Amino acid sequence: EKKDGSRALVVPVIRHAEGMDFATFHTTYETLVEKARGNKLLPDDFAGATITLTNPGTIGTVASVPRLLKGQGSIIATGAIRQIGPAKIMTITSTYDHRIIQGAESGLFLRKLDSLLQGEDRFYEQVAETLAITGLGARDSGLGPAPARALPSPEPRTPSPDELKHVAAAMALVKAFRNFGHMAARLDPLGSEPPGDPALDPGPLGLTPEIMARIPAEVLRIYVPGRTLAEAYPKLQETYCGTIAYEVEHIGSHQERLWLRQVIESGEHRKPLAPEQQRKLLGRLTAVETLERFLHKAYLGQKRFSIEGLDVLVPMLDQTIELAGAGGARRVVLGMAHRGRLNVLAHIVGLPYETIFAEFEGGRNVEETLTPEGGTGDVKYHHGADGVYQTAAGKPVNITLTPNPSHLEAVNPVVEGRARANQTNRRGKEPIHDGTVALPVLIHGDASFAAQGVVAETFNLARLKGYTTGGTIHLIANNQLGFTTDPKEGRSTDYSSDLAKGFDAPIIHVNADDPEACVAAARLAMLYRDKFHGDVVIDVVGYRRHGHNEGDEPAYTQPVMYERIKQTPPVRQRYADQLARDGVVPAADATSESEQMYQRLADIQQSLKANLREGGGGKGEEPQRISGAYPAVTEPDTAVGAPLLTTLNEQLLTVPGGFSVIPKLMKQLERRRPALAEGGGQIEWAHAEALAFASLLAEGTAIRLTGQDTERGTFSQRHLVLHDAKDGRRYAPIQNLPGARAPFELHNSPLSEFACLGFEYGYAAAAPETLVLWEAQYGDFTNGGEVIIDQFIIAGLAKWGQTSRLTLLLPHGYEGQGPEHSSARIERFLALGADRNIRIANSTTPSQYFHLLRRQARHPELRPLVLFTPKSLLRLPQATSRLEDLTAGRFRPVLDDPAGGTRATATRLVLCSGKVYYDLLLSPQRARRRRARGVDQAVPRDHGDRLGPGGTAQHGPAEIHAAAAARARWSGRYRARHRAARAVEPGGGVPGGAPGGTGSDRGGGVRVLARSAAGLPAGPTLLASPY
Repeated sequence: EKKDGSRALVVPVIRHAEGMDFATFHTTYETLVEKARGNKLLPDDFAGATITLTNPGTIGTVASVPRLLKGQGSIIATGAIRQIGPAKIMTITSTYDHRIIQGAESGLFLRKLDSLLQGEDRFYEQVAETLAITGLGARDSGLGPAPARALPSPEPRTPSPDELKHVAAAMALVKAFRNFGHMAARLDPLGSEPPGDPALDPGPLGLTPEIMARIPAEVLRIYVPGRTLAEAYPKLQETYCGTIAYEVEHIGSHQERLWLRQVIESGEHRKPLAPEQQRKLLGRLTAVETLERFLHKAYLGQKRFSIEGLDVLVPMLDQTIELAGAGGARRVVLGMAHRGRLNVLAHIVGLPYETIFAEFEGGRNVEETLTPEGGTGDVKYHHGADGVYQTAAGKPVNITLTPNPSHLEAVNPVVEGRARANQTNRRGKEPIHDGTVALPVLIHGDASFAAQGVVAETFNLARLKGYTTGGTIHLIANNQLGFTTDPKEGRSTDYSSDLAKGFDAPIIHVNADDPEACVAAARLAMLYRDKFHGDVVIDVVGYRRHGHNEGDEPAYTQPVMYERIKQTPPVRQRYADQLARDGVVPAADATSESEQMYQRLADIQQSLKANLREGGGGKGEEPQRISGAYPAVTEPDTAVGAPLLTTLNEQLLTVPGGFSVIPKLMKQLERRRPALAEGGGQIEWAHAEALAFASLLAEGTAIRLTGQDTERGTFSQRHLVLHDAKDGRRYAPIQNLPGARAPFELHNSPLSEFACLGFEYGYAAAAPETLVLWEAQYGDFTNGGEVIIDQFIIAGLAKWGQTSRLTLLLPHGYEGQGPEHSSARIERFLALGADRNIRIANSTTPSQYFHLLRRQARHPELRPLVLFTPKSLLRLPQATSRLEDLTAGRFRPVLDDPAGGTRATATRLVLCSGKVYYDLLLSPQRARRRRARGVDQAVPRDHGDRLGPGGTAQHGPAEIHAAAAARARWSGRYRARHRAARAVEPGGGVPGGAPGGTGSDRGGGVRVLARSAAGLPAGPTLLASPY
């Protein structure tokens, strides 16, 4: 009450109410009331509310609906208690923001309140106990609901066996609809009959219409309208067996199953569209169909992989993006194969029609728009693009359509990695992941979804801490056909979507010729993602109006199917007819809109043709090329001052008080402490790596390192994550550096190369400022991710102008562990490297490794780095570096041999790389020759650490170019054709040396010393050294 006697409404807050008993709550409530009456409320008394309690009006008001104010999530209003006969009635309402609370949740909340007020869960007994009222039951205390004393309660009647049997049968029927209703759903636009399921028939269960009319719907726990099973039965059929069907009962979480049943059966996601929404939906279908129809006529026979038969994919993407934007998403990352890609580029990404037509006309404009960094380009239906989608509410949502090769589904993990990078805030010491910021959407083919292993690999990442993206929307563009292969020949399951059941993903099947059902399916998918942050699959059952491509004749292999397709009108026509019957859009208006759209496209084409003729006969402007001369790039400074390294070294060895490092490991780590002391010891490989990472974090460079067993290291060398010997707690010193200005993400990966490598490529492409590293368990296993390497990492720059600073760490070395644990196939990467598309290195010392990592993070020119890392050298005493090697200099493509003697007197020069240097250095034969001669006339051995074009020969010291004067050899432990020898001369050739080491010693050139050629890189055991 104010000084003038007027009053104002205040709403103080009882914080942490969930932890209070009734007595504490009542005391807190009374305290707030007294403070309010005395005008003693403080600002803190109004903070922290999550739910508002109120009465609906003045004292005595029975019911009304309070208004939800901006920023409020829910208001619960309790009306006055009134008497109806012998019972007391009170009305409670819940007004809620549907973006925070779903209708089903609100209903469950009110049901819970009702059950408590009826005395369930010992509600009144607990109230009595907290108020210290002893010796009284809830009713005697006056706290419980008043019994209806005026009328004696009738004795409860025991149901007869027949009634129990009928109820059990009714429950079985409901269960059958939930489990098998999809078997009877009308999903095929071509009109094929669904297989059905006998369990959906009430007759065999003994349920007649009369019996069904006597069974209350509430005992069956169903959420469709109807008081009895007889009234609910048609609704169950409509819900589960219409043009949209559901598979959710396989989900392991009871909470998720219950929520999905409530939403599906209540129809919350299937609210009728308003006339204006229907007109807009028809407009989108018109735009989609007209573009395809125009392209088919204007560029007859040219491949475009039409979307026709699955036109609804565009309106479904509209709905998905609208809901994502409303939920706070700033970006949607799309991945899809070629079918329908041009339509998605035009109508979702916003690529101008002129740009698309230019590709058909033979112009180069599409390359200029899609790959501004340059490149030789790709076919039109592989291109990616970025655009901005304006939602109906006026919110801009950035759209990224990821470039994709013809390898179907390969883009899936790339999209997930891009989305994860967009969702992660890397501006502080800790990475902050928010799955609402970006939404990944994948459009699959029905044949590829079931058949391509990368689909399962990508699903397996969905709920892993290091890889989750908060739920992906999967749309299966189901043609009911794979090129010429029928479903029964392409998969062993009923549905192409069945794979997703193993990952607890809800599956929604929908008929592509029911646009409103398709939009409802997208709405349900987004509701589930927002609620449970998991993947959802929508199986959009349609058809392919033309062949696999527009030049193919599908009737050769599917004549019956394509006869049906000829008789099937397009979905736009069907929907226009429906709206005309309903009086929403006159048929003439729908036809006029289509004709106007077609004419607009024709005008754009004619204008483009005129411009191309004027610009030089349709040749178009030549885009920037990747090939050719490059501007000089300043090498980054990679040395780090000794004081900083010393400080970082101590921090990397610091653990919290009470943390018990495993004693055996502690000894290994403690050897690193004196290594940086003045005139100190030896810095081994894992130590140099940790210092490189720590120094980059101190400088503000974010790092992400993943791979199989990466936290510890396959060879027990890294140990970036420590585990308490007593209680198993985890602690990573490198993630707790006091001076770090950027985060370090470190995750063990699942046992996969394809999806995991694709994920990291996508992450690195979307976060170019971050040093992203992927480590193979052994370099030999990299070929499990060969599609990602060949199609994205190697060729992405030339095809799409897309590159990254992704770093591959590939353990490599011949140490007698057999042909699958010896070679990362250096020769293959050298063959793939061209025109500076990648960097390749095989470091020989820890300091070289240190500088390479820092160089990769700081180099202004983004390129992937393929780095061959050691195994036995990790602990070899001779393979260490000193502090001054890290505090001075930089990465050197070629290192001179410090033990090589006087070069002026040398008559032969041996070039080598990596482990073989130490094989030569420590060779017993070499030691015997030295002892026999009595003097050191050793052959110089130069280390060629940078391989590939632009590597050893071009960047080495002048002595290498004089190797013709001293007979030169390239030495390696691998068999001919499994070697790096071709990298040691400009142009990558090895003149004077034939494969297998048969070159001549006379004249110039380099002779190769290698084992004889064979089909495997190494044998099962370690052979005697040839040195």
